[in-house]
Amino acid sequence: MAPAKNSLQAILNRQVAPPPPMPAPPPIAAPAPAPAARTTPARAGKRLVAGHFDPKVAKALRLIAAEEDTTIQALLEEAIDLLLVKKGRAPMAR
Repeated sequence: MAPAKNSLQAILNRQVAPPPPMPAPPPIAAPAPAPAARTTPARAGKRLVAGHFDPKVAKALRLIAAEEDTTIQALLEEAIDLLLVKKGRAPMAR
């Protein structure tokens, strides 16, 4: 190294000890496994069949279900059975 021309250069020319190594970060814990999906016994072995409809359709189904003291599920089962019969298939939704 060339001799320093001034005190500032002398400071710059000094070798500085390297900074101490940074401590290792703590280990990242593996994410907890997702809880197993809960399937009610009534849904065991069944598949969801769904669609997107106008809100008026949903309201009409709720009204019919309330008037007949039943569920939308039961109304949909009845409608699917009627469709299957109309198309020449055996009813099977229930």
